[in-house]
Amino acid sequence: MSILDSLPDEPQEDPSPESLNSSNEAQQALKSPKLQVDAPLRMVETAFLASTASLIWFINFYFPLGPVLRIFFPVPIALVYLRWGKRAAWMGAVTSGLLLGVLMGPVRSMLFVMPFGLMGVLLGATWYRRVPWIVSITLGMLLGTLGVFFRLWLLSVLSGEDLWIYVINQVTEITEWIFLKLQILATPSVFVIQLGAVVLIAFNNLIYLFVVHLAAWLLLDRLGNPIPRPPRWVQVLMDYEG
Repeated sequence: MSILDSLPDEPQEDPSPESLNSSNEAQQALKSPKLQVDAPLRMVETAFLASTASLIWFINFYFPLGPVLRIFFPVPIALVYLRWGKRAAWMGAVTSGLLLGVLMGPVRSMLFVMPFGLMGVLLGATWYRRVPWIVSITLGMLLGTLGVFFRLWLLSVLSGEDLWIYVINQVTEITEWIFLKLQILATPSVFVIQLGAVVLIAFNNLIYLFVVHLAAWLLLDRLGNPIPRPPRWVQVLMDYEG
């Protein structure tokens, strides 16, 4: 038996909390590069898509190309939601509003944010959760209808005139023409005319949201961020293999 064997073993010290914390920090440091790479990419893409939405609105306001550009008003903000989530989408909508406020003034900026900025967030949330088209189109139609009434209210306040009366006059002419074609010998009441105006606005937004879904379905698939599949009859109508 040697002298070294007779010596008592050295006591093993328990790891202290400081050493445990340092090891945890070292492990987190190994995982942090991904976060450090994603953060600038998220910020750059959000800023780029927010400026794209603002540019589409800006071009359509001064150089209107019919309904072509209008279809893509909410799509960039919805794409931000699909790629980076809810917080980035809200940041994109706010950034678009601020940029348009600088370029075109606060009034036109608000007319974009309500409803198209909010609509982009709404559509992104519904597409991200893979809800059916009927749900996302209905929710978007309700928001778009509220946006029309917001626009009428804001412009009426700024102009000092009730623009709702102008809408009622247009709907009255349409209603009287329909009554004449149907040979209904009656004068439409005010309630019927106002109800017809609301239905006409809602129907217009319904068609708009359907076209937006079609454009997003064809475009975002090619960008690697597909939205939920449309109903079967739409796929057959478009002759598109989803």
